[in-house]
Amino acid sequence: MNAKELIDKYYPEENKLKEMLLIHSGEVCNKALEVSHCHPELQLDEEILRNGAILHDIGIFLTHAPSIYCHGKANYLLHGYLGGQILRKEGLPILARICERHTGAGLTCEDIIKQKIPLPHENFLPETEEEKVICYADKFYSKSDINRVKTWEEAYQSLLKFGIEGATRFKCWHEQFG
Repeated sequence: MNAKELIDKYYPEENKLKEMLLIHSGEVCNKALEVSHCHPELQLDEEILRNGAILHDIGIFLTHAPSIYCHGKANYLLHGYLGGQILRKEGLPILARICERHTGAGLTCEDIIKQKIPLPHENFLPETEEEKVICYADKFYSKSDINRVKTWEEAYQSLLKFGIEGATRFKCWHEQFG
């Protein structure tokens, strides 16, 4: 099953949520592919980039974030973890890791404990170059302001609210990928 078919499976209705998800994921995909084209030395797998970017937010329908049309029960911070569970069930462990590791600029076990995030106490940090590029690309696009592209400085500042570690990771990625 390809990424589009998986989106249709979990988002069968044509509605505002699916529309927003497709726009956001498409923007993230384009940015990730732009990084790949500008940095051939990274030898990124573009199929993983495409599918990972399109599916990185597949779990949002399970969360409660009414401002972006999500009417599930789970805390929004769990959308990556829940998306990872969906993709593991679908037999896509590489793409599941992308879902699990794109929240913020990745989450450390320490972040999870300190911020009382209802996730397993383990690290959810991007490790592969594809995971890092998708996480990086995602930070330029908000689902609540779908037509706006953040500058890297704005993305950095938004991450800074959650601590210096994630913001510093993002800054390093910007130096590498920007």
